Amino acid sequence: MSKFEFPASIHSRPVYGTLEVRAGQTHLMIADAEGAEAILDVATPDLMAKTHIIYIAQGTDYADRLRALSPAQFYEGASYAATVSRIQRVLQDASMGLQLYLAGTEGLMGQAQYEAMQAGIPHTAIQTEHRGSVARRMQCVHCKGMTEDVETDPFVCSHCGLSLFVRDHYSRRLAAYQGVCIDAEDPGNVPAQKGIYE
Repeated sequence: MSKFEFPASIHSRPVYGTLEVRAGQTHLMIADAEGAEAILDVATPDLMAKTHIIYIAQGTDYADRLRALSPAQFYEGASYAATVSRIQRVLQDASMGLQLYLAGTEGLMGQAQYEAMQAGIPHTAIQTEHRGSVARRMQCVHCKGMTEDVETDPFVCSHCGLSLFVRDHYSRRLAAYQGVCIDAEDPGNVPAQKGIYE
């Protein structure tokens, strides 16, 4: 399941497109897992000669195919946490007109988009394409703890143990969806778990 058609939702929920090559002197492509497929779909020798790819494999085997594109620079990180300092540095050193492409999971795209916005790039200038897992990065609104890769609704907060309702409300500032206690008014009345998009 590389591509997924997200159902219509509230205004704050991100909407993803399809990567398209834009004119620019430099290009930065950040992807994880199946997000590599989106890069492979748009790659040309001319584009790759001006492109820095930052990739997090997450157990997939696309790294060799990305290297074979001969980008100007290629970096493979073990995780987002291990890669974020490089992303920050590349954005800090970027010149005017950098074209930014994000592909893969919502967690990666949201966090990388936050770093880009901190560097002065408006979110409307950043291209995104969802590929791969539909798991969400969630923040518990009660304890403020973050839980990665949430796939079920409700889910148990990994920090405070509350049963949380998976909301579609998304915070760009936090790069996370919001989870709210599902049984606050009727303790113990928690519905059976199901997949977020079931």
